[in-house]
Amino acid sequence: MNDTALLLIDIQNDYFPGGKMELEGAVEAGEKAAGILARFRERKLPVFHIRHESVGENAAFFLPGTDGQKINGLVAPEGDETVIVKNFPNSFAKTGLLEMLKAQKIEKLVVTGMMTFMCVDATTRAAKDLGFDCTLIHDATAARALEFNGRTVTADQVKTSFFAALAMVCDRVTSCGEFLKSES
Repeated sequence: MNDTALLLIDIQNDYFPGGKMELEGAVEAGEKAAGILARFRERKLPVFHIRHESVGENAAFFLPGTDGQKINGLVAPEGDETVIVKNFPNSFAKTGLLEMLKAQKIEKLVVTGMMTFMCVDATTRAAKDLGFDCTLIHDATAARALEFNGRTVTADQVKTSFFAALAMVCDRVTSCGEFLKSES
């Protein structure tokens, strides 16, 4: 697994209970991501924390300098773990992520994070376009209900739809438990 890195995308306080953009299942997803993070730390494998910073004029969450923008304590960076600050859903857009991964000869990514249907989706698809082998940990992501054309789509339906689509492009979509079991 020396060519493998973990991406923890936007696991930030504003997505958790009391935050400005609370997601369903954020705590549970954060706990699963923490389990994956612990395995990477145990094996001394590269970890990349992605932190969104909203700079748009009408931004309502992840505002610079707020507690909501901070990475949640469940997966807080330690030691020399890399933190990438981004301003777009795709973690590769206008960041140094690709160059850092190439410099470390990373070929495989394990992806966790929030929101399933926005930054996780955008980053995973970009990673595949860039030639990375991608494993998506589905229960280490969180979403929220959406509304379209007068219909409400539950958070669970949103996640299921995106995982079904991402399973067509990812090398592997699996649960935290299955991943940890296969990597033991």
